[in-house]
Amino acid sequence: MARSPLTLAATVTSALPQAAVVAVRSLTEGAGGRYDSAAADLDDGRRVVVRVAVDADASADLAAETRALRALTPGVRRLLPFRAPELLGETSLGPDRVLVVDLLDGYRVDAAHIPAGRGVATSIGSALAALHALPVSIVRTEGLPVRTPAQARDEITRLIDRVEGTRRAPAALIARWRRAVTAEELWRFESAVILGGASAASFLLDEIDDAPGVVGVLEWHGLQVGDPAIDLQWLAGAPEAADDVFEAYGSASGRAPDSLLRERARMYAELEFARWLMHGVESGDESIVADAVDLLESLATGVGHDDVVPRASSSVDEALALLDRTPQAPASPVDTSMHTDTYDPEELSAWLADDAEDSTDPTGTPSSDESVPPVPVEAVDETGTDAERWSDLTFAETAPLTDDDLPPRTPAPITEADLPSRRDVANDVAGSDAARRAATRTAEGPDDEAEAQRASDAALRRWLAD
Repeated sequence: MARSPLTLAATVTSALPQAAVVAVRSLTEGAGGRYDSAAADLDDGRRVVVRVAVDADASADLAAETRALRALTPGVRRLLPFRAPELLGETSLGPDRVLVVDLLDGYRVDAAHIPAGRGVATSIGSALAALHALPVSIVRTEGLPVRTPAQARDEITRLIDRVEGTRRAPAALIARWRRAVTAEELWRFESAVILGGASAASFLLDEIDDAPGVVGVLEWHGLQVGDPAIDLQWLAGAPEAADDVFEAYGSASGRAPDSLLRERARMYAELEFARWLMHGVESGDESIVADAVDLLESLATGVGHDDVVPRASSSVDEALALLDRTPQAPASPVDTSMHTDTYDPEELSAWLADDAEDSTDPTGTPSSDESVPPVPVEAVDETGTDAERWSDLTFAETAPLTDDDLPPRTPAPITEADLPSRRDVANDVAGSDAARRAATRTAEGPDDEAEAQRASDAALRRWLAD
């Protein structure tokens, strides 16, 4: 049975011995009947909220909120662009815990009714970014939960195992969630200070610069260090505002980019149905189980065969990892040897000596390139563009040339003048490179090959006889 506002007002004076309650009224918070709540006016002008837990779970949450609000010291509160409830006192009513905090003014908007664009959506995104930017030492000092990405992943894995053990969840969903758990890239995030389960009801709104904005945040009982996506899972129920909330969150966040933040938030929202199923199973409430099964089957129809992480997605890290796994081709060896098969030291010495004599005139003065008249170069018409000059050229398809198409040419027989001097080959014998070059030199042209060969042979014989 719910406690009356007068009963709750009496607990205020127990928690705040110096205060006197001058007015009290019931307060509806939409907490699902987990708390009895009332708003009270004190004689010093303050307005407070008193809450009493109705069961053990709610009492544990009140205890956690007490510790969280204690962690929000005045210095921490100055880092936030909104107000958080201030802890005024606590007491007990029988076996149940009583918490008294100051009343924050503002209104709330249901998730499905949050509009897109500047205002509520963008303000919520910025508020969450500021909350997630708080130093993690705030939570550690109070001994509140701290979860690493690996621990968050393990917790989800255990939940999936328990849900699968009930044999009441669709196999397609179980497979979808298991693929997500094994996707390494999904769990590369930086843990942050989070509310641990924010909802649209967590944000108090009021007019700021002619637009609605967040002026206060409630529901601090889940304060911890964990996955930022947990505080964004409720956006699955805000189809119009989700894009703007995520965009404002990313713009205001000073933390490392989280490319799969939205995918994890979506998965956490799906797993709320799994938690609801487990609550029904563990409490033995078949009506809750039936409701959860209906929700899970509807979800499986919509997304059961898709992946939480799109298969086409890739990242810079994945690309770099792929390059690391790609074997490199071995470098081709460089051949620095001389490509010759006719090297003769004596012949080389003779040719070098001859080149030295040719490089000087009869007076012994080295020759110079300046004595050689320059070769005239035809003037190039630089007028007109490349396209205009090329346009004067025409091309036509032609058949390949054959020997019959070429004009006849008279072969140039080898004469004694073509043969090297005796000095050049003084030490050569028949069969040397110079002899072979002289013997194998033929005239150009395909005609009278026999006559040209005879002339070459005669010249070779005379040269050998000398």
